[in-house]
Amino acid sequence: MSFFLEILERIRCRFFNHTIHQSDSTRNYEQDHGSSSAPRSTTSSYKSSPSLPAVPPSSSNLFRSVSNPSTPFSKPPPSSSSASFVSTTSSPNKPSQSSKVTLSPASSGLTDKKNKMKYTMYEKDPLPIYIIPKDIKDSIEKDIMPGVLYKPLSPSTYKDYFAALLYAEDYYIEKWNGFQLVNTTIELQEAEISRKFSSKKDFHESDEKKDKLFAAFEMHSIPEKRPFLLSRDFVFAKPTGRNVDPFQGIIYRVKKSTTVLVEFKEDFYSQHHPNRKYDISFSFNRVCLKRAHQAVSATSDPLFQDFLFPDCASRKEITTLASLLSSNYKLNSRQNSAVCHILSFQGPPPYLVEGPLSVSTFKQLTESGMVVQEAVLKIYKGSPQSRILICAPINSTCDALMRSLKQEIPESHMFRANAAFRELDGVPDDILPSCLYKGECFSCPSLQKLRAFRVILSTFASSFRLCNEGITVGHFSHIFLVDASSATEPETMIALSNLANEKTAVIVTGSPNNYTGWVRSDIARKKGLKVSYFERLRVSKRYSSLDPAFITRLV
Repeated sequence: MSFFLEILERIRCRFFNHTIHQSDSTRNYEQDHGSSSAPRSTTSSYKSSPSLPAVPPSSSNLFRSVSNPSTPFSKPPPSSSSASFVSTTSSPNKPSQSSKVTLSPASSGLTDKKNKMKYTMYEKDPLPIYIIPKDIKDSIEKDIMPGVLYKPLSPSTYKDYFAALLYAEDYYIEKWNGFQLVNTTIELQEAEISRKFSSKKDFHESDEKKDKLFAAFEMHSIPEKRPFLLSRDFVFAKPTGRNVDPFQGIIYRVKKSTTVLVEFKEDFYSQHHPNRKYDISFSFNRVCLKRAHQAVSATSDPLFQDFLFPDCASRKEITTLASLLSSNYKLNSRQNSAVCHILSFQGPPPYLVEGPLSVSTFKQLTESGMVVQEAVLKIYKGSPQSRILICAPINSTCDALMRSLKQEIPESHMFRANAAFRELDGVPDDILPSCLYKGECFSCPSLQKLRAFRVILSTFASSFRLCNEGITVGHFSHIFLVDASSATEPETMIALSNLANEKTAVIVTGSPNNYTGWVRSDIARKKGLKVSYFERLRVSKRYSSLDPAFITRLV
């Protein structure tokens, strides 16, 4: 056993940075953007630790000076607990590949003929970490910006352009890793937790109630003066003035953007005193940024360019049954026109639907949502071979669309893909039966079952789980990118670049003057990361002419 543990420790030391504030575990980045990876395994006899991957390539020829840089941080707010930034440095040997490595005894036997122990090494999340190249990081610290951001966005600059914007976001998040709340009061709050469990056909609420103890502390309500905290982020609390290791906890919920509920282990509660003050720091996950980096890299295929820059692309029309083109009396003429055009094409360029966001504040479908609903229903009924993916930026939109489709599509034909650590209590009861929840987290069924579903709904970020489970490019005949105006372009690409090909019909909906609110970096914000894929296409030559074969305006 000690030998086995020694092996694990040696491999862990080779693959991971030991600095607790620099952890890059593949936990959930947010409830709407989760993380889960299917393992890939290789069986081998242990001899030595694997070598470290290569360092990220240099980009020193891509920079120019910025004459008027902006200050990245605001002055910490006055409060009962003070906030500050502490210096954090990453290990110079931090690897460029992320592999969550575990060892298990090989199923073929514990030893070979030479009495060597045999193990199977499981590696999860093969995505590169996409560490900021040192020269890029040094330049941003000196207020020097990558030169590619001065060039127009084009097929030749697309990959480097968005990589630079994402690295700027990475740098900003690294800076927040130094954020610290000093001399902070932590209060204990008791809560009653009831769990939901699943049967074959439904989810039920357990009669058993469980008391849970949370640690709670307050933060400033102004986003610019505090980090944006998410469920499953790590918290580290160290008693003020004491030279001890910090207690590690996991954020359970952020209430009203100011009260943070944290779950600690028993060792924290056993030493806690109401009058004790703590210095609190955080660890932020980069899963979504990693997926965005990967998605941007995947767009380099020349066949994909007609999705990105469709100005010169022609429309491939397909024959549609007349019965499917009949108008729905519940829709107006523009909505019916949009549905007819959606049913009549295949492959790039995408079809745009401009209108309100698809779901209202009352969780009802708007004009745009009704177009998506009607188009999906007609595709489902008219083409048994069709496979439809519906993606949106947030869970509530996916849930509302699924609820509307369940009225006419059998539950067994649809699957709701969730972030692994989406809060179970946050999933509506009528949506839970279409999810897979096991082992305290949401999961995906087997590849065979995934491929059999006619309709799958997911957030943009969580759609990566589908290709990670083995869904291949071109599996989906139709991909609906709903409310794409509310997401960054790289976030949208997580679904598109990994799952669409030249035969995929892509429908993009969005609302005028609607933008994503989660771009932190000044460089990224000013140089286009807030411009969505929907907006960029909308102002291009192909769509600005308002040709109904390519775009419908509902408002």
